[in-house]
Amino acid sequence: MEDRYGRKIDYLRISITDRCNFRCKYCMPEEVDSIPHDQILSYEEILRICKCAGLLGVCNFKVTGGEPFVRKGCMELLSNLKKLPGAETVTVTTNGMLLGEYLPELKRIGIDGVNISLDSLKEDVFREITGVPGLPAVRKAMMDAVAMGLRVKINCVLMRGVNETEIPEFVRLSRRYPIDVRFIEMMPIGYGRQYAAIPAEEVLSRIREAVPDLRSIDEKRGNGPAVYYKGSGQQGCIGIIQAVSHKFCDSCNRLRLTSDGFLKLCLYYPDGVDLKGPLRSGASDRDLTDVIDQAILRKPKEHRFGERQEIQEQDTRVMSGIGG
Repeated sequence: MEDRYGRKIDYLRISITDRCNFRCKYCMPEEVDSIPHDQILSYEEILRICKCAGLLGVCNFKVTGGEPFVRKGCMELLSNLKKLPGAETVTVTTNGMLLGEYLPELKRIGIDGVNISLDSLKEDVFREITGVPGLPAVRKAMMDAVAMGLRVKINCVLMRGVNETEIPEFVRLSRRYPIDVRFIEMMPIGYGRQYAAIPAEEVLSRIREAVPDLRSIDEKRGNGPAVYYKGSGQQGCIGIIQAVSHKFCDSCNRLRLTSDGFLKLCLYYPDGVDLKGPLRSGASDRDLTDVIDQAILRKPKEHRFGERQEIQEQDTRVMSGIGG
């Protein structure tokens, strides 16, 4: 389905929980009140929403959190999403701590990709960012996933004075292994507002320290907005996602479903549509499809994150409750 600006909306990011076993400093650095269990969508409700969205042309699904693997039954949901009529890709984003035990099942169901949120390759910096130890477990799961032939991407959020000096090391990882590494500009949402974004020119300069013959490539490597680069001998690609400073709104293809059933149309704006209410008040599939249809037609033209004084995402959610 196209929205009123002619964009094809075919991608739904699904937050299945706002809970996480990490305390990342830009996301959820301290214990926050979790959404009560009875307010969280059941897996049956999530599948029903996805089925109705599929009738409108949504065919790519990303399961995220919080940390999706802390919710019991996540694998069953992923398996059922793969079986939905019309589903083309089903991927999952995880911090990697619990990933290892689920890799055989992910391989069995044919998961289309695993994105690992990993902001440091140094144990002390990893602990500083996440609030927990555990880098060896994450790295082992990452390498096991690669060995199993799963498509692996790393999402690295850059923070001034914390991890930007590690850019060349991440790049070397994509040289040695078929891993795409994406460097993500910090978004001014929730706790992330306290960090300044690092300009793409600086990121590219640091990348070239490791890859002197870096070149841009015109290749679609998933559903995200990354601009990709590669050098000779690179097994993986290097992506830069400038969510704030370089708008990609004219090609935005996504919707976001929060764990408590709110369909967000754009990260910048707090508005959207409640789907849990209709679900639990007896709406038919046709009714639910119509609600999603009308929501898509209200999707804003663009965000205004560059105007920090006018940031509109004023609801009380931190990123763990939105799903990224």
